[in-house]
Amino acid sequence: MKRTALLHAELSHAIATLGHGDMLVIGDVGLPIPPGPRRIDLALTPGIPAVADVLRVVLEEMQIEKAVIATEAMERNGGQLPAWCQLPVTPQAVSHDEFKRLTQQARVMVRTGECTPYANVILVAGVTF
Repeated sequence: MKRTALLHAELSHAIATLGHGDMLVIGDVGLPIPPGPRRIDLALTPGIPAVADVLRVVLEEMQIEKAVIATEAMERNGGQLPAWCQLPVTPQAVSHDEFKRLTQQARVMVRTGECTPYANVILVAGVTF
């Protein structure tokens, strides 16, 4: 039995196979998933699971060196990071169109049930040494 909080076997395996610089995207229910990246669909019903919940658990399992969010997510929150965006690094902000272009380079896209506009984050894998 695993000791970490992440019990979803496919997601745990996907994180374990990431290399330095690989990207994992956690997205809301409406974020387009381009052909190419591995798709892990966790969406059960609107709002479940929330991006914040998935992000919290993924961060317990994944070493990140960088994160990217859409500037529109901050604009909707008065220029501040949204509440769901609890990260150990300050995220880079790019336009939503640029964000979607970056997802084409992702190794993994995780779809949540989140229905908050622009509740998406790209996590870039770091190293533990």
